[in-house]
Amino acid sequence: MGELTISQPKAPYSIREESLGTAKHVRIVGIGAGASGINMIRTLRRNMVNYEHVIYEKNEKVGGTWFENRYPGCRCDVPSHNYQFSWRPNPEWSNFFAPAPEIEDYLNRICEEEHMMDTIKTRHQVVGAWWDEARGLWDLCVRNLETGEQFRDQANFLVDASGILNNWKWPDIPNIKSFQGELVHTANWPKDFDYTNKTVAIIGNGSSGIQLLPTIQPDVKKLYHFVRTPTWIIPPRIVSMVVMGGPAKDILSQVEFDEKENFTQRQMERFKTDPAFYRKFIKTIERDSNGAFALVLNGGAAQAFATSKVVQYMTATLGGDERLCKALIPKFPLGCRRITPAPGYLEALRAPNTEVITEGIAGIVPEGIQLESGEIIKLDAIICATGFDNSFAPRFPIVGRYGNVQDTMKTETPKGYMSCALAGVPNYFTFLGPNGPIGHGSVFTLSEHIARYITRVIVKCQTEGIKAIVPSDAAVADYSQHIAAFMPRTAWASSCKSWFKGGKEDGPVTALHPGSRVHFFHMLERFRGEDWEYVYDNPAQNRFWYLGNGFSNRELDPEVDGTWYLEDEADRL
Repeated sequence: MGELTISQPKAPYSIREESLGTAKHVRIVGIGAGASGINMIRTLRRNMVNYEHVIYEKNEKVGGTWFENRYPGCRCDVPSHNYQFSWRPNPEWSNFFAPAPEIEDYLNRICEEEHMMDTIKTRHQVVGAWWDEARGLWDLCVRNLETGEQFRDQANFLVDASGILNNWKWPDIPNIKSFQGELVHTANWPKDFDYTNKTVAIIGNGSSGIQLLPTIQPDVKKLYHFVRTPTWIIPPRIVSMVVMGGPAKDILSQVEFDEKENFTQRQMERFKTDPAFYRKFIKTIERDSNGAFALVLNGGAAQAFATSKVVQYMTATLGGDERLCKALIPKFPLGCRRITPAPGYLEALRAPNTEVITEGIAGIVPEGIQLESGEIIKLDAIICATGFDNSFAPRFPIVGRYGNVQDTMKTETPKGYMSCALAGVPNYFTFLGPNGPIGHGSVFTLSEHIARYITRVIVKCQTEGIKAIVPSDAAVADYSQHIAAFMPRTAWASSCKSWFKGGKEDGPVTALHPGSRVHFFHMLERFRGEDWEYVYDNPAQNRFWYLGNGFSNRELDPEVDGTWYLEDEADRL
């Protein structure tokens, strides 16, 4: 993909008759009202003036992943008191890992109490976006899903918070729609689906499959679990934190849980009435979680120690069953696939009504699943816990300077700039794009850092007379080169079928950041202006037009301290 030079005709230069720091009016359109979109509303409100902001959300309610995923047992796999916004702590989480309905309620409550619903248009779906170079605007086509009507909108900036793990797909199994029983996907769980006393198959042992199985196993008549690839199942997280001897070890001994990791009522009350302890608890668990990156570095002591402990745990919990251990304990390194806690999963596999099947599926037949051996497993229901389309290809056309991003993402290795922007796509920003830190802990905190970064860029454009901004092809190529060179150091790049590599067994790691969680935060602290290309508002294309009439708005605004430079903090970089 070659670099496109945007030639602008030069015109006579004239002074901008406004003070330095004056912000031009901009319109920002967001896509998606999950955690990232919701946080973006707050970040813009706190840091910008003279702007419009609207978010188009395809669902009837906000919440994104936590609205869409309703399967039994669904919960976050990040400690709940760290799976929240830093600016909106919730001392009332019921469990160390919050159930999905609580997270959805948390997000809904924020939108209501922060009066965000005026910004969000639910049941509206962006179906196309085209960059207009001459105007420096995005032309958008939006569909009202209530009426079916389509209408046009436009934006100076397009912020894509639609997420990577929400475009679910059926597994690629022949004749899957021929099944005459109930066919269900975990990401599209029917509210009225009753699995009680039925013969059920669960296909897949990723995060959703291993949460679902122990939840429904006691109630079904017979459960067949189809496992194609082994996966690492770590001990309960609280036990793991204690065994690994990290920062959380001591503070966890001061917290009251029951055997299912539910906080006691007395503990929740202490979180509310002892803010110093609650703050210490949050920060300590966060620091412990941040240390997980060492586990995926190949050949490290932390990885070796953790692997030995997980093998011991899985072997013991499976009762030493040779067949199950061979089917479920991986040979690939710990971390090659997503590491997931799964309380009760291994135990449920040993239940009398559960059968693990590792033989390949030949296809679906009306009465059930046909194995490669020819045997037919007769079923009442098939539940697909088979994940999402992780290709980074947008669901709708996004046409920038080089054409449709859909085509690029499908035919080339996905590349981006610090996961937030794409080459050749001006004034477009994304949360958790290619090589974003999606596997690096709480998305809530990640979204706060990404939102601040995006907002800094937009404010720069607002106050420095920039019409269009885009990362240079050279910067994106250099960043991608670094990623390709770094990833072989990690278990992520090892040979195993993983959505980290776009669902492939071998290939480039496209879904994860090349470093730790703190490394990502540190990287985003400073805007590297040298990595970007600019088109300016003024006809002369003079980059200093924004300096204006010689005055600064810091001396003209009576609410601004015009002698800020005399304060003690002024000498801090």
